[in-house]
Amino acid sequence: MKKVAIIMGSDSDLPIAEKAAAQLRELDIPFEVHVMSAHRTPDEACSFAKNAKANGFGVLISIAGMAAHLGGVLAANTTLPIIGVPGKSSFEGLDALLATVQMPSGIPVATVAVNGSKNAAILAAQMLALSDSDLDAKLVAMREQMADEVRAKDAKISAQFAE
Repeated sequence: MKKVAIIMGSDSDLPIAEKAAAQLRELDIPFEVHVMSAHRTPDEACSFAKNAKANGFGVLISIAGMAAHLGGVLAANTTLPIIGVPGKSSFEGLDALLATVQMPSGIPVATVAVNGSKNAAILAAQMLALSDSDLDAKLVAMREQMADEVRAKDAKISAQFAE
């Protein structure tokens, strides 16, 4: 199975990255976590992206706040899918969200919600599951479990208000 890379722009993004890591662990997807700055270590970020496919990665998750150029830098240096997670820092994360979604034509970065790293991990899993039926089955089971949890909550609330 291909690996997923979680790349943080700063170690202050670790609480966000931990949620993605937990989801990937739950799905038994191999991953690595790194800190690379689009502004402070651009050579390392570019090199990582350029070599990611050869190093066994299938998807890169980029977590960055404020200027949030990391996803774009990674995307400019690989054809692998990049999933951007805007980090909530200044302006409640709006600045990071706008920086992440405003990519030029031809260099896409898929973007999830501010601090939405769990969804980034699930989206990465869905991408990898296109060629992995075992992973696809895990995702189907996860969806069924979520539905069962909602049905149980509905039954509990409905019973509470039943006459």
